[in-house]
Amino acid sequence: MNNRLSVNVGGVTVGEDQPGKRHVVIQSMTNTDTADAKGTAQQIYELHQAGSELVRITVNNEESAAAVPEIIDRLRAAYCHVPVIGDFHYNGHRLLNDYPQCAEKLAKYRINPGNVGFGKKRDQQFESIIAVAKDLDKPVRIGGNWGSLDQKLMAKMMDENAKAQQPLSSGALIEKALIDSVLNSAEQAESFGLGADKIIVSCKVSGVQSLVRIYQELYRSCQYALHLGLTEAGMGNKGIVASTAALSILLQQGIGDTIRVSLTPEPNQARTAEVKVAQQILQSLELQSFKPEVTACPGCGRTTSEFFQVLAKQVTEHMDAKMPEWRVSHPGVKEMNVAVMGCIVNGPGESKHADIGISLPGTGEAPSAPIFIKGEKTHTLRGDDIAQQFIKILDDFVTTNY
Repeated sequence: MNNRLSVNVGGVTVGEDQPGKRHVVIQSMTNTDTADAKGTAQQIYELHQAGSELVRITVNNEESAAAVPEIIDRLRAAYCHVPVIGDFHYNGHRLLNDYPQCAEKLAKYRINPGNVGFGKKRDQQFESIIAVAKDLDKPVRIGGNWGSLDQKLMAKMMDENAKAQQPLSSGALIEKALIDSVLNSAEQAESFGLGADKIIVSCKVSGVQSLVRIYQELYRSCQYALHLGLTEAGMGNKGIVASTAALSILLQQGIGDTIRVSLTPEPNQARTAEVKVAQQILQSLELQSFKPEVTACPGCGRTTSEFFQVLAKQVTEHMDAKMPEWRVSHPGVKEMNVAVMGCIVNGPGESKHADIGISLPGTGEAPSAPIFIKGEKTHTLRGDDIAQQFIKILDDFVTTNY
């Protein structure tokens, strides 16, 4: 089913609202103690400044539920209007009813079918959450996770599978159980009066191929907006590569309305790293643009000098620093492509293909660096301050063209 339902989350539209128009929304999540209203508001602000369009917070106890109004008020006082999502497990039915300001201030609720309740209490507690969402006109993400499957459903499916003539493998059974859990819960939410255009679904697993299979089936089986993410992706390169591999396959197929890159932060690393990776995935797939692209030479035996590496880093950091200003004064700059190349082999050609590029001399080449703007050679730089000269030309180019 290709016609996805769109969902309004605090003013942010999730899902395709017009044929051919697709905007994939970046979501992130805080790792602060939500009860620390000041610290949580600060991290939400930083995530939004980095480019997160939705931010999720844990609401796991009375202290965190009580802190939600102050968190939202602090954000609004700082002119930050990013929608904040409450993540509820086990006691969401109670917290949403006992803390009505928390329920009102949040833009969306996320609930896990496996952690809503158990036994006879499950349906009652699920209906209680849906009733709050319906009364306050709030969307809900029904987000399953293979680490917390509905055990009653899983046991029932295992019994049926054991009797089948062609039983599924354990992995395939878990995938089916996860899909059935979220879709059955979504249908149940509709039966309680929540509109289909208020529902987002997700099925999080930590295996790339499993995630791809699950979301391809979800895409075929329902019209709900889909949230993508590889859960527990991991730390560093492993988390980045695994998330990129999984999300890129699905996004390329037109699957996914919101995404989150669930990285385990390196010690002392900013939480905003997950937002930057999500942006780079979307930009690399040419789905959206967030900042200028820098095409840089990888280096080889012809480029024994490290100068081109230093320059590429300086140019990237300079543009990152300027983007908050440029985003307002020169919004078109996010489409710009800059080339920083290291020798004569590919340097001039790559520089000509970019909007603006510099081709630095390689080993044994003449100590001059031609500048190309929109395919035409415009300058030749020499001296010890080539980096400063190029950055000045780059700033002038942005001012003139964007």
